[in-house]
Amino acid sequence: MPDLSSYPNVYNTCLVLIERRGFKLSYDRVADAWYAAKDGFTLRADNPSELLGIVTIFEELKPNTHDEYWWKIDEPNLLSQLDPE
Repeated sequence: MPDLSSYPNVYNTCLVLIERRGFKLSYDRVADAWYAAKDGFTLRADNPSELLGIVTIFEELKPNTHDEYWWKIDEPNLLSQLDPE
């Protein structure tokens, strides 16, 4: 059994961590989507756990322009190594 997993009981912790990083949080009930905004970028996810992952990508890559696929890392291709199908 894992010690931690993505489940609604960790959502508030995720939101607190995102806010501590200086992001403005919002939730769109109609779209059922979570948002974090900072430095002219708006990030979207289906739940707070996913949003924290997206925030981590943003913070790691530090984009300064809205170029297409600014978030993409192709190598190493760990996805194919972990799931070869």
